[in-house]
Amino acid sequence: MCVIAAARAQIFLLLVTVGCAHADRATKRPAEVLTISAFSVVREAYDGALLPAFSHWYEKRTGRPVRVEASYGASGSQSRAVVEGFEADVVVLSMPDDVDRLRRAGLITHDYEAAPYHGLVSHSIVAFAVRPGNPKGIHDWVDLTRSDVEVLTANPSTSGGAIWNVAALYGAAQREPAKTQFGDDPSEALARVLSRVEIMDRSGRDSVQTFERGMGDVVVTYENEIVVGQRAGRQYVQVTPHSTLRIDNPAALVDVYADEHGRRELAELFLQYLRSPAAQRIFARSGLRPADPDIAAETDVARPPVADLFTMDDLGGFSKLKEKLLSPQGAYSRALEKVVARR
Repeated sequence: MCVIAAARAQIFLLLVTVGCAHADRATKRPAEVLTISAFSVVREAYDGALLPAFSHWYEKRTGRPVRVEASYGASGSQSRAVVEGFEADVVVLSMPDDVDRLRRAGLITHDYEAAPYHGLVSHSIVAFAVRPGNPKGIHDWVDLTRSDVEVLTANPSTSGGAIWNVAALYGAAQREPAKTQFGDDPSEALARVLSRVEIMDRSGRDSVQTFERGMGDVVVTYENEIVVGQRAGRQYVQVTPHSTLRIDNPAALVDVYADEHGRRELAELFLQYLRSPAAQRIFARSGLRPADPDIAAETDVARPPVADLFTMDDLGGFSKLKEKLLSPQGAYSRALEKVVARR
């Protein structure tokens, strides 16, 4: 009888527990949903830390649960997808020009650059990843022109990261010591490096993964991509060229879609959180460089020093540089023609 009584008590307890769980599920408020479109190389930072931290921060602040649905890919491709109908409430992209595409399409109607840090949420730099021990002795841009070196970089027609790579080389070729090494024509520097490129992947992330599969001697990429790989146990080494470009990563609310979905307040709070000290420290721990200069000063101690760091403004601004580089008569286009003619 004691056994039967105990069994009945267990069944009763189970029913009560199930009933309470059902009641909790029934009474729990459904999560709000925020959709973001982001460039591929920040995936670990966002999925691994930022999005869970934001969800906790938002629920604590508002009492409402939230679920962030994130799509990742090459920055240019993500930007075009939003223009073509992917209804992201917020974009987190590799460069301001990809956000400007949405502004030109009428999807972003506010001045996103009026936000703190001119609309940016993080930085990186253009750097090299090489094999363990740096067997090819790669130290600067000129080393990427040697006949014994195979270079990997992404395709500028799809990847914002690839445009940063090209701009970094183009800018470095106009500064010492690269200017002395390459001569007075930056397009010649581009041609000499491009002649050593055998594979151009769709995105910066794809380019690094090709390198991880054993292809190439060096991959030109974001510094944070190298950090992410190293922390995951990948065997490669970062090389920081003497002169390199600071990468600027913007984030913006997509007015048309956020308003259609009734998510403007949620999207604005998400962007506010991305620029908070807590989120900026998460960026730093993920290998990115914070947009907040105070947090950057706290966290940059262990980063490889850059002898000559320049910005897009030093190159005349992105709009002018894009014309100089990527127009049909631009330096990159001329460099490709030289490469094809020499092969």
